[in-house]
Amino acid sequence: MSALEAADPLNFSQSRPLTLGVELELQLFNTRDCDLTPAASDLIDLIERQPHAGDVKPEITQSMLEISTGIHDRHDALLAELRSVRNTVVAAADRLNVLVSGGGAHPFQHWSERRIFDKPRFHHVSALYGYLAKQFTVFGQHIHVGCPNGDDALYLLHAMSRYVPHFIALAASSPYLQGVDTAFDSSRYNAILAFPLSGRAPFVLRWDEFRGYFERLRGLGVVESIKDLYWDIRPKPEFGTIEVRVCDTPLTVETAAALAIYAQALARRILAERPALSEDIYLPYGYNRFHACRFGLDGELIDPMTRTRRPIAEDIAATLDALGADPSAPESEPAFAVLRRMVGGIGNDAYWMRSTYHVGRSLPDLVFRQAERWRGHG
Repeated sequence: MSALEAADPLNFSQSRPLTLGVELELQLFNTRDCDLTPAASDLIDLIERQPHAGDVKPEITQSMLEISTGIHDRHDALLAELRSVRNTVVAAADRLNVLVSGGGAHPFQHWSERRIFDKPRFHHVSALYGYLAKQFTVFGQHIHVGCPNGDDALYLLHAMSRYVPHFIALAASSPYLQGVDTAFDSSRYNAILAFPLSGRAPFVLRWDEFRGYFERLRGLGVVESIKDLYWDIRPKPEFGTIEVRVCDTPLTVETAAALAIYAQALARRILAERPALSEDIYLPYGYNRFHACRFGLDGELIDPMTRTRRPIAEDIAATLDALGADPSAPESEPAFAVLRRMVGGIGNDAYWMRSTYHVGRSLPDLVFRQAERWRGHG
């Protein structure tokens, strides 16, 4: 690669197809009342002193932490790394008397009390978006899927949009916000939609066309980098991936790993079969996405190609059955088993949170139990 190519942020790096990487945004809260606490700087400093600590980074407010995995092909290795990084973070947090958990939104924190992490990009975002930056104290899982080139990345991005409601419903873990039940399984997503560059990507199928689209936006001063695009699925040319961004952070690393393997299996099937694409795939997109956020696995999904309707849980179950027949990926079955249990009756994390809350009627107690669940004890 030439120096010019290396300096080009839109140069699509080649990566091994169907490799995986996972990012998880985590909540940090105190042990006194289980409210969010600005502990990210101290926690990162402590973790970085440890050998083999993994990739731990700040997020926009001081009450958030992001962990990232390396590049993986298989479920067992991905899950092992997620468990290892989780254990490292939890052990360090214990030394600071801080609790850590997943979940898409803290159930009762007040956005106005949050502190922006001291980093130039975060201060820029805060200056640009005002109070939305602090309201962006919500927590998601991002799944990277490797692509051989930019054209394949854009094709996969659009083909995967059919399954966005699956990921929202399976990962939903933010039913409570600002102290109330929102009636949504995933309230987190509504905070993201407030940003002007959120939602679906434009229907562009060739990388050179995408480059032209992005350069026009940049020429208008709308964006400076790919990071300014808060799309549901976006390309990440520096990694050679697409990034699925619609998931709440699950309450367990087991669910997080299962969702990543599900994305990989869908990508494998899509790239093997190459179904024809038209922009009509987006006709029911907003409707399907709303149903997934509002009702979770009980929501309705309209298939944009067959124009049939069925419950999201039923559509996921049928998709898992079809993917499970793939002899090239037998190692996916443990991950699929996690998802089958969810659609088969135990429900998603939003269901667990509501059920847990209704036992004790205490949101602080719910948050404490989330932390125990994150440790693997719940």
